[in-house]
Amino acid sequence: MDLTRPNLQALFTGFQTAFMGGLRSVAGADAYRTVAMVVNSTHAAENYGWMKDLPGIREWVGPRVIHSLDTADYSIRNRAWELTIGIGRDKIEDDSYGIYTPFISELGQSGGRFPNKLVFELLKGGFFTRCWDGQYFFDTDHPVTAADGSTVSVSNMQAGSGSPWFLMDLSRAVKPIVFQSRKSFDFTRMDGDTDEVVFDRNEYRYGTAGRCNVGFGFWQLAFGSKAPLDKDAYEDARTKMGLFTRDGGDPLDTSGTHLVCGPSNEGKARAVLKAVTETGGGSNVWAGSAELVVVPWLG
Repeated sequence: MDLTRPNLQALFTGFQTAFMGGLRSVAGADAYRTVAMVVNSTHAAENYGWMKDLPGIREWVGPRVIHSLDTADYSIRNRAWELTIGIGRDKIEDDSYGIYTPFISELGQSGGRFPNKLVFELLKGGFFTRCWDGQYFFDTDHPVTAADGSTVSVSNMQAGSGSPWFLMDLSRAVKPIVFQSRKSFDFTRMDGDTDEVVFDRNEYRYGTAGRCNVGFGFWQLAFGSKAPLDKDAYEDARTKMGLFTRDGGDPLDTSGTHLVCGPSNEGKARAVLKAVTETGGGSNVWAGSAELVVVPWLG
């Protein structure tokens, strides 16, 4: 292959097509959107003035009651991510470039999978990562104001040492996780004779880069557990989640719409949610009570 600019442009176009094909071909690439609210960012960081809870409708008596959005400051700073491969200039010149097309496609697939990795690894880390109220996202003592004005501790977790699983209310416009997108993953090159890497190392480079980050939304919409996933633990999680209240004591009306887990808990989750009858007979009262979401990042 003559390394003219038209030929290198044609090569780049072919690689770019392979990259975009890989980006679009990832099965389950949008799984993160099930649990995460996607926010398009326009700055280096975005400040989220999360409310302490999800306020409800009240009778209009006297002046309106303003539920302040800046009760708790919470900022998510965008981070830059990249993946780059190098191909020897001689390989291109000797027409060996065709073997690299699958690797370019893999670059695209990596970009397509990355939001899932960020979102579900954050969810998994919610037992030891703090959210906007200063507590771990999954914790035993989130502060909530009771009807009498006192502050009570509310738990949205079960202790244990197994692979984590999560009961979540994903029926609302807001979600338990925030995926903040600043710049989508694109495909770029360094293949000019005057590019330092070509001049100094006799190498062409192709890569992808993007900017994004993740953070926590409302802890009230998720219940995390590392306890063995069985009917009793599931019932306990549903019960506690259903009893969550707003500040002031009104029910928050949360319901476990989705059970999210990793492959190691899939069989147990199916026994809880899919089996019509229990082992030894009798009806499974929890059959069909939530949708099952299985993702590999949760183990």
